[in-house]
Amino acid sequence: MQQLRHGTRSDGRGGAFLQLQSLPPALRPLVRAYLLGYASAVAPRLLTLILQHLSRRRTKNKRTLPAEVDERTFVESAVHVLRTGLEPQRFPTFCAVLVGGSTLLQAGRDAESRNKFAGRTLDLTLFAATQAVDVIVGELWSRHRARRTAAQNWTKGEQFISRMIDPLAFVASCGPIMWAWFYSPESLPRGYNKWITSAAHVDLRLIEALRRCRSGELRYAEETGQAPLLGAMCKDYDLPYEWGDPVKVVPFPCDIVHMGRGPSCEYHAWRRFWLSWRWAMYTYLPLAVALQLRKPTRKSPLLALLSACRSSAFLATFIALFYYGVCLGRTRVGPHLVGKAVPCRQRIDSGLCVGTGCFLCGWSVLIETASRRRDMALFVAPRAMATLLPRRYAADKQWRETLAFAASTAVVFTCALENPRRVRGMMGGILGLTMRK
Repeated sequence: MQQLRHGTRSDGRGGAFLQLQSLPPALRPLVRAYLLGYASAVAPRLLTLILQHLSRRRTKNKRTLPAEVDERTFVESAVHVLRTGLEPQRFPTFCAVLVGGSTLLQAGRDAESRNKFAGRTLDLTLFAATQAVDVIVGELWSRHRARRTAAQNWTKGEQFISRMIDPLAFVASCGPIMWAWFYSPESLPRGYNKWITSAAHVDLRLIEALRRCRSGELRYAEETGQAPLLGAMCKDYDLPYEWGDPVKVVPFPCDIVHMGRGPSCEYHAWRRFWLSWRWAMYTYLPLAVALQLRKPTRKSPLLALLSACRSSAFLATFIALFYYGVCLGRTRVGPHLVGKAVPCRQRIDSGLCVGTGCFLCGWSVLIETASRRRDMALFVAPRAMATLLPRRYAADKQWRETLAFAASTAVVFTCALENPRRVRGMMGGILGLTMRK
């Protein structure tokens, strides 16, 4: 939400549309926060829906189906996005309650309502907790740096840590997210899981084969009736059917992983990069142009193009590194470290190759600017934590989530009043814009 950060430093003209002069002064921050939260939550989903709709109409590839078939029409999906953004357990309400203060927090809710939604607010709680941890760690590190600088003891190592903390947080978050997408997609939000699958452009039979390797359904050199899965995939990509038989071929060749694009892992990685970069430009270029239209200059077209190219390169590198990491684990490096025997091959395809891709993909964030690294780290961290927690839990345990949410929002709100610059990312922009006088 870089545009929101610009808004906090602009003059009154930039936020005229949110002055809300017709409302009582006490309600203006609350309503302003709700509107901004609603726009922040709904606009990206609508844009993604529009781009996916246009992409499906332009190209219909039967080999790379979405994660699950969605029978709803485009209009129904758009209405669903707009309607769900208004639900009380969503980000706009979180923003309004956070800014609205104690008056709304004191409003009671009956036990039936609490029981019904136990666990549904987990994403908001983790988002608030992430912001609170970022505020606390950032403040402690800032004080540490001030003391060290005053004593002239600030080292290059500490400076390196300051620059790398956001990229490291992003890498640490992407690993669990991609692992969950591969092996336990139900632990991710449905829309987020579908977006990752759409960006991956992968034949789902390949993912299913690696999942069966991990579960033990597919075992090399043993007849378990799994040949039709990859065998049919080989036929579709004009590869020998026998390559998909785990009894005859150990392990199945990387040609299958490359989906018929040849045996070279490096060429496949480059091909993945190019296709993903081109796909991402359809999303990032309109966004970059829209941001530049806020204050257009002669350089705006060039700046928009460069920004879109950089962000597309980040996403393309993310995808290419993931797939190349899988190839590194399966053929390039893994067999030389783990071994080439059948049990070793089984172990590699049971998770080591996917784990390598999960570790490598996040480093693509180094392509982005420092401010974008910060925003993306704060964006993915709550989703990574969500993969480690149950999406539903017993209602009598909800007090723990309520306590965590209350403590986190107290930290964030206090810091927003005392030191607004310490609240980073999207929430920092929203609070800075809504709490101005």
